[in-house]
Amino acid sequence: MTAAYWLIGRQIAEIEQEGRSRAEYGKETVERLAADLSARYGRGFSVRNVWLVRAFYLGWPIVQTPSAESGGDQIMQTPSAESLLDTIRSRFPLPWSAYVRLLSVRNQRARTFYETEALRGGWTVRQLDRQINTQFYERTALSRNKAALLGEVGRTRPGDSVPPEEEIKDPFVLEFLDLKDEYSESDLEEALIRHLESFLLELGGDFCFIARQRRLRIGDEWYRVDLLFFHRRLRCLVVIDLKIGKFTHADAGQMHLCLNYAREHWVRREENPPVGLILCAQKNEAVARYALSARRQSR
Repeated sequence: MTAAYWLIGRQIAEIEQEGRSRAEYGKETVERLAADLSARYGRGFSVRNVWLVRAFYLGWPIVQTPSAESGGDQIMQTPSAESLLDTIRSRFPLPWSAYVRLLSVRNQRARTFYETEALRGGWTVRQLDRQINTQFYERTALSRNKAALLGEVGRTRPGDSVPPEEEIKDPFVLEFLDLKDEYSESDLEEALIRHLESFLLELGGDFCFIARQRRLRIGDEWYRVDLLFFHRRLRCLVVIDLKIGKFTHADAGQMHLCLNYAREHWVRREENPPVGLILCAQKNEAVARYALSARRQSR
């Protein structure tokens, strides 16, 4: 159906190119076109949808194809038209409702990004809607600090090396947890596990869940890792520590301790060194800078 909508949108655009503007053929003509299409092909051709298919074609005028025979059923039935439809179907693999949602994204780069990610991640329309509403594109661009990198999603080349700070976005939006004003770190962890599918979608498509409350013994003391993931693209373990308050230097120290242990006992030979991710309500960039730079210098 998406391919047929694109063709109808092209027909409307061609009418405009012949000099009949939207204002000239306007509401009455669109209503008549919607009625004709509904009579021939059934549901799916309301007046609103006819305007949407016009916007759809104008938003994705990328398919270069020979002109199909115009006029009624011929578009759907002639062999050349079927070949044309097959070409267009391959270009627009997402459901029509996904493209309707994408029409609201004005930024062309962002729209292409969401379209690519929806196909790559197998997003439902509901998941696509959430990612657009929470500005997934802008947050990813901010995190990686490379807008150009967004255009290369899923196009990694042999030898490409992506540092963790460019692969993991910031901030995360966890509104789906529906937590009250006051909650503990254990409440947060329980909520994340209950909504693990949504949490993985928020983290990114390359995260794989391994364990929660993973225990480790260092000397005479026991420690716990809140959440343990594996990142396929980085090929490393990701240790996640949950904090409901502000980031402190003590958080960095404990994470550094856990990463050293994980590097020695949990990392397999073919994997890269583990990465630590501290999820906290407030970040303190100055404290993080000095806490982490001091550890780099001590290596």
